[in-house]
Amino acid sequence: MGTTTKPRVIQPARRTAEIKYAVRDIVVLADEAKAAGKQMMYLNIGDPNLFDFKTPQHIIDATHEAMCRNDTGYSPSSGIPEAIAAVEREAKRKGIESINHVFITSGASEAIELAMTALVNAGENVLTPSPGYPLYTAVISKLEAENRPYYLDEENGWQPDVEDMRAKIDENTRAIVLINPNNPTGSVCSDETLRAIIDLAIEHNLVLFSDEIYDKLLYDTGKSASTSTASLSTEAKIITFNGLSKSYLVPGFRIGWGVVSGPPEELEEYCEAIRKMERARVCANHPEQYAITAALEGDQSHLTDMIQRLERRRDICMERINAIEGLSCVNPGGAFYCFPKVDLNVSDTEFVTRIIRETGVIIVPGSGFGQRPGTEHFRVVFLPQEEVLEQAFQNIERIAQSYR
Repeated sequence: MGTTTKPRVIQPARRTAEIKYAVRDIVVLADEAKAAGKQMMYLNIGDPNLFDFKTPQHIIDATHEAMCRNDTGYSPSSGIPEAIAAVEREAKRKGIESINHVFITSGASEAIELAMTALVNAGENVLTPSPGYPLYTAVISKLEAENRPYYLDEENGWQPDVEDMRAKIDENTRAIVLINPNNPTGSVCSDETLRAIIDLAIEHNLVLFSDEIYDKLLYDTGKSASTSTASLSTEAKIITFNGLSKSYLVPGFRIGWGVVSGPPEELEEYCEAIRKMERARVCANHPEQYAITAALEGDQSHLTDMIQRLERRRDICMERINAIEGLSCVNPGGAFYCFPKVDLNVSDTEFVTRIIRETGVIIVPGSGFGQRPGTEHFRVVFLPQEEVLEQAFQNIERIAQSYR
């Protein structure tokens, strides 16, 4: 008789156990709904190019010309000089001074990961916004560090709760993450809130990670961009993250950057640690780096059209959501997301699952982004065309009515 060999299962690293990305994890349910013949309406992915938004031609031309020049080998690890200079000029236009280091990366996501990896040790902790973007919690888990969520105040337009933030800081805290404008709520921090967070970071000698990828997508203000956190202080140690993906409609280019600002003598060792991380991963996509100058310093007219369309779509979402009994939503001031509250005596996961399976409308449960205990939400991306949003909210209203 043959012997039965017990399968030798490969155990994954413990650091992956808590990594979740609700935006894409929900695709499994979406595939089920599609297989069942539902008409699919995707309100889950923040990719403008999947809808009626198109990359400006001069950005494509700059990349194409670089390829034709044979600029397709490795670039310097921190980025090509032309791109670094353009990012630094952009930072100075926003009022950022005392710039120590600029580094070009594969999307803002890589900049965040490099900066966090160069700072945080296993067992230390980082404060992240709740609700907030899941990338941060994933990187913290990967580093075997502790995520400490601080809450945004829904009753105050989703502004960060600075006192809650203060209560979460201890001797093992290394950094505070700020997402402004916020994903998933679309909230925009007031200058007063930003100054309070800066003061807190200075008091406790913390690095402030300021994610400003949506800073040029603002509504109702007449401003060309939200206030850059680093423009309010030269004393605070701040890394400002940004990129081309959202405002310049090239998420697939994977081009982003980080700008380190603050007292040079206090940041020298940290900047060198970031450079080590840059060198270890070689470089960002080379020809796409030539799109940075074209984007930041070329024709900006696409932004006017984009914001006008998004503002109309946001208004449809607000009107439809707030007309549904059991749903309510804070008006987003930026980005292209809203974060409705569900008050129907049902969990956000159950509510979203039913909507996807029964209607084909793909939204994401708020628990995938973090929320105060006892509250339920879901995230809507209002990039789709107006008629799609209208139909989607008809379907959402039908499911909401069933709970009443």
